[in-house]
Amino acid sequence: MKRNEISELYHGFPGTSQIIDKLGKSETIRINIDGLTGSSKSVVVATVYEKLQTSHIVIVPEKEDAAYFYNDLVSLLGDESVFFFPSTFKRSVLFEQTEPANIVLRTEVLSHLSSGKRKGIIVSYPEAVMEKVINKRNLKKNTLKIAKGDKLSSDFIEEMLHEYGFDRVDFVYEPGQYSIRGSIIDVFSFSSDLPFRIDFFGEEVDTIRTFNTEDQLSVKQQDVIQIIPNIQDVSVEEISDSFTDFVPPSSIVWTEESDFMKEKINSIYQQTLQREESGQLSGRKDLIMTGNRFFQECEKFRMIGLGRNGLINAGENLSFHTEPQPAFNKNFELLSEKLLANKLIDYKTYIISENQSQIDRLSEIFAEISPGVHFIPLIFNLHSGFTDHDLKISVYTDHQIFD
Repeated sequence: MKRNEISELYHGFPGTSQIIDKLGKSETIRINIDGLTGSSKSVVVATVYEKLQTSHIVIVPEKEDAAYFYNDLVSLLGDESVFFFPSTFKRSVLFEQTEPANIVLRTEVLSHLSSGKRKGIIVSYPEAVMEKVINKRNLKKNTLKIAKGDKLSSDFIEEMLHEYGFDRVDFVYEPGQYSIRGSIIDVFSFSSDLPFRIDFFGEEVDTIRTFNTEDQLSVKQQDVIQIIPNIQDVSVEEISDSFTDFVPPSSIVWTEESDFMKEKINSIYQQTLQREESGQLSGRKDLIMTGNRFFQECEKFRMIGLGRNGLINAGENLSFHTEPQPAFNKNFELLSEKLLANKLIDYKTYIISENQSQIDRLSEIFAEISPGVHFIPLIFNLHSGFTDHDLKISVYTDHQIFD
């Protein structure tokens, strides 16, 4: 975790210690956590992940909320261990248009899980997890693994790429393309957000690195890479597994409003059947599953529900005491009054911003209207502010203050 004062507070907080302790004692535990608001949810998830570094799956009701949760976790943990698992489609399976960037993100997650890596947080939402995925056997069959020092011919790699449906171009700029120039093969896998440059010395892989398509400059050296085609182009027979089939048994699943999400998936499933029967869609019902089936699959893991309706029939219940950041609406007098009130009751106030200039701007405003105001600035990003009454802290975000 990118440690800051807030992270440190939650690492030593009895509430998070209780969660970690209970998760460590059972492989099938179901915990419901009430009272977390705003970005306190993502702070708690990040804190638990730091202590229990297995695979954590976070599923929230809406795509937009999932994106905010993902961004919070990246801000807290860095982007190496946090993944986003979106729907193949721009909206959902009910609509025709697929989103190539989403296919890359989905493939990246499946590639990460199938490689045996058990650490990471994957954030998703109902429309995404209800889609079936390529089964493990066929993913392995459709994966070309290349390591530095491998004895390979460029002809062999080109033959495999052709079989995978990759297009040969002069310069790669999107997934599904490759180019060959002398001893160098550039290939843009569907499992990576950057293309790979493979440099040969004779018939030995000399170097592998990712590079930027805009300026062609190298980004990072790689020892081993996996090249995967568009897994949405495989036959329906190969798309048969639930996303959870790739998730390690030791994983922890976090859900918010699980009953609502189950019904949402069931509703989309029924609408898909109706549209197929009326001829508006074809070949979709075999690519999705019901909410009942998905949440039944989740029950083989440790589960945590967030919110009063986070998890039905939880065996353990824990409570936090937080409330959302007030709406200040650029009313700096109101904000200064709140900060002074916090000080009187021994609450620390943190104001979070990605930009030092915003912190400086607030300091100047307070110097003019209320010189006695004090706050602790932190330079990073969270989506939603909150007050934690157990820790006696208020965490406010600059974008909510200036909205």
